[in-house]
Amino acid sequence: MQSNSILPGSPEDWIRYARADLALARVPLPQGGLYELLCFHAKQAAEKGLKAVLVCYSVEFPKTHILERLVDLLPVEVARTPELYQVARLSIYATVSRYPGEIESVDEGEYREAVRLAEAVVAWAESIITVPSNP
Repeated sequence: MQSNSILPGSPEDWIRYARADLALARVPLPQGGLYELLCFHAKQAAEKGLKAVLVCYSVEFPKTHILERLVDLLPVEVARTPELYQVARLSIYATVSRYPGEIESVDEGEYREAVRLAEAVVAWAESIITVPSNP
């Protein structure tokens, strides 16, 4: 846990950053691009969506990229969606997918699934903290 009780940013700030990462994840694969790097942004969007909800509920969280750990920190009164139980598989895109030789290449189907999960988590977070979709 953090050493002080001040949580970084507001829930709305976290959602804004989650939306920005989601926008990058949705960019069509450019010539010479890698799905792995687009999946990184999908994972980041999901992470920031989870952190938005944690901040909304004043739950301190460690500096981590492990999504399952963040889901485990959610208060019991927070409704969980099926995607929250699946989102942990995006954690691999936090680090190892950004460097050669760490994992097998990501194909288009895996990429689409990563974006689908990230979109669902960001929408879930937005519904909890009730921020407008286009602030």
